[in-house]
Amino acid sequence: MTRAKVAVFISGSGTNMAALLYASRAEDCPYEIVLVLSNDPAAKGLALAAAEGIATFALPHKGMARADHDAAMEEQVRAAGAQWIALAGYMRILSPEFVGRWEGRMVNIHPSLLPLYKGLHTHERAITAGDAHGGCTVHLVTAALDDGPILGQTPVAIVPGDTADTLAARVLFAEHQLYARCLARLVTRDTSPDWLTEQVRSRAMALPEADEVASHGMACFGIAKGKKFAYVSVDHHGDGRTALLVKISGVDEQAQLIENDPERFYRPAYFGDGWIAIRLDQGTVDWDDIAAWLQRSWAAVAPRRLAAILEF
Repeated sequence: MTRAKVAVFISGSGTNMAALLYASRAEDCPYEIVLVLSNDPAAKGLALAAAEGIATFALPHKGMARADHDAAMEEQVRAAGAQWIALAGYMRILSPEFVGRWEGRMVNIHPSLLPLYKGLHTHERAITAGDAHGGCTVHLVTAALDDGPILGQTPVAIVPGDTADTLAARVLFAEHQLYARCLARLVTRDTSPDWLTEQVRSRAMALPEADEVASHGMACFGIAKGKKFAYVSVDHHGDGRTALLVKISGVDEQAQLIENDPERFYRPAYFGDGWIAIRLDQGTVDWDDIAAWLQRSWAAVAPRRLAAILEF
């Protein structure tokens, strides 16, 4: 199994980093920690990572523009070959440019049940509000603070007499378990047939009068009461691939696509020369490109009354 390479950003003791690291030692864990970085050279988590044989990097942020510091940290991440970033107690607001470059591939853990209590002092705020539960949330990082899509949450009961410190101690147990599970799911998402099919579905069903049926065990998209324009093939006839099947102009285009990029394109069995299969399971997909393929395929079968709806 090829493991996804993860860089972890910390600012302090690194307990969540340690939890991710020790979870990665399991044989079936789909990720590995390749680098631990900090904006504080004295962060205790750096020493722990080094003792465990993990490369470390520290760069104080004082006196540096935010974007420049982010770029210097990112340079180390890329040099380490990391494909994902996990923030684990990293007490820096990241520049929008940096966040944008890692959209969908940077994750954070926050000690509250988001969207409740973004920012600091989360446990104290939950107790003051009289909440029955505190908890933690793992989410994708966006430019807005603690506002990205939620990947998982664990509620933690607030008991009589709790203080911010006692609640924080129990929430930390939950964090250590939740973060590793969510990160493992995230790094395998790009090759998950269910997730890939859902990405195709959301784009196909956005086209005018599109519908979906199951055909030969595949998700099949067509124009309502009309022709089919796309299929999602998952291990079709045991080929071990997940692919989008769309209509093309014919045998010449099919041959040219396969010749130009045989790793991505192939001739789908039993579909003939008017279709091409586009691999979705290679770890990186340009979803704007997939949307364009779907739109073109839809246009190839759409009746005239619908074809004028979209501009191609």
